[in-house]
Amino acid sequence: MKINKLIVMASIILMIIMIITGCSSPAKKVENAQSDVEKANRELEQANKDYIADIEAYKKETNEKILANDRTLSEFNTRIEAEKIAVKKDYTKKIAELDQKNSDMKKRLDEYTLEGKDKWEIFKAQYARDMEELNKAFADLTAKNTK
Repeated sequence: MKINKLIVMASIILMIIMIITGCSSPAKKVENAQSDVEKANRELEQANKDYIADIEAYKKETNEKILANDRTLSEFNTRIEAEKIAVKKDYTKKIAELDQKNSDMKKRLDEYTLEGKDKWEIFKAQYARDMEELNKAFADLTAKNTK
């Protein structure tokens, strides 16, 4: 009998504790939700900063490559001045094509608009592939001239 009274008393105390805890729970949930939202906003803001910094760093790196290509074209033009007219004409045409591609690459990078990290990664991969092809074309042209 005493055990039953203890069990009933413990159950009542437990129910009172649960009611008290339950009453403060919605306010606590709101506070936790606000905290989670603030944390998510900070993380989103940092992710956006990282995304923009990545774009700026990539643009700087790529612009340096484009400038190097411009210097290579200029130096190559100077070297072919002494070539025969037929050879010079062929090289001049190839140089003009490479110069146009180089300008197009710069324009493409300059005109890129912020469209989200996923689209940026796709753009960057395609751009890197195209830039590698352009650099190979430059290397092939200058290698042919040195032979």
